[in-house]
Amino acid sequence: MERIFHIDGALLGQQDKDHLSDYKIWDQKEHAHKWVLFPSNIGPRLSIDETSLSNGELYTILTNKDAKGKKGAIVAMIEGTTSDYIIDILRKIPQALRNRVSEITLDMASSMNLIVKRSFPNAEQVIDRFHVQKLTFDALQEIRIAHRWDAINEETNDIQNAKEDKVRYVPILLENGDTKKQLLFRSRYLLFKSPDKWSESQKERARILFNMYPDIKQAFSLVHSLRCIYNQKHPKNVAIAKLALWFNKVADSGFKSFNTISATMYSHYDKILNFFNNRSTNASAESFNAKIKAFRATQRGVRDINFFLFRLCKIYA
Repeated sequence: MERIFHIDGALLGQQDKDHLSDYKIWDQKEHAHKWVLFPSNIGPRLSIDETSLSNGELYTILTNKDAKGKKGAIVAMIEGTTSDYIIDILRKIPQALRNRVSEITLDMASSMNLIVKRSFPNAEQVIDRFHVQKLTFDALQEIRIAHRWDAINEETNDIQNAKEDKVRYVPILLENGDTKKQLLFRSRYLLFKSPDKWSESQKERARILFNMYPDIKQAFSLVHSLRCIYNQKHPKNVAIAKLALWFNKVADSGFKSFNTISATMYSHYDKILNFFNNRSTNASAESFNAKIKAFRATQRGVRDINFFLFRLCKIYA
């Protein structure tokens, strides 16, 4: 743009900040780096999440689902994730407006739970299904990675033995042409997907993987059965029964990581089950976080946090 229009980009940016925009008279300029509030954007359904603006500094963001990531989406952006501080800032919003909020989606962080409980007493908390499922994905991948390290060590030992015996090392290939190490590495992405979305090569790889490692097959079955519970539009009372059966399967599996997950889920049980009332997720918050990162990329980073937030709020608040 600078070359095409023969302008000084840095000078134009400074002129925009100082003269072209109304940044100088922005009523939230003095405290923007700490917090910005837009009480008029509150709706009955909100999402709360955290994101990093620059240098790993986290901001807690409250967004209105009904704005669908467009103008009117930002309700609040507050520096940090400290619950007491965020609660104090949110209480600047009139109580009558906060009482109108009927539902908030969030993750399993205890700080988020406390923020919502204290700031929006009438809101039903809904723990996002994808945060719950991510725990099971991580547990499954933990089992796969443990086997992969065993395969790496086994291959390293075989190579070393071949050197000592002064013979050429020839890896053992499986039916699909993978070595054991390659099989475990290349299976990573197929384990995230539902079997009906596997390609033909992934189906073949999964068949070999599950035959060689029955524990991975069993763990994948647990992950997939939880996904099915979420995907099928069960009423809440049916979901309760389905989840109870799933907890029994986890207990029978003997997997330590899955038992830890079931204990974690049980401690948030009511909020997890609230998903089945309206099937609300935190996808809008995750999408908004992606928009912030894309906007930050167009600015080539964040040099002036106040002006960055001003421009962000002009678009989304």
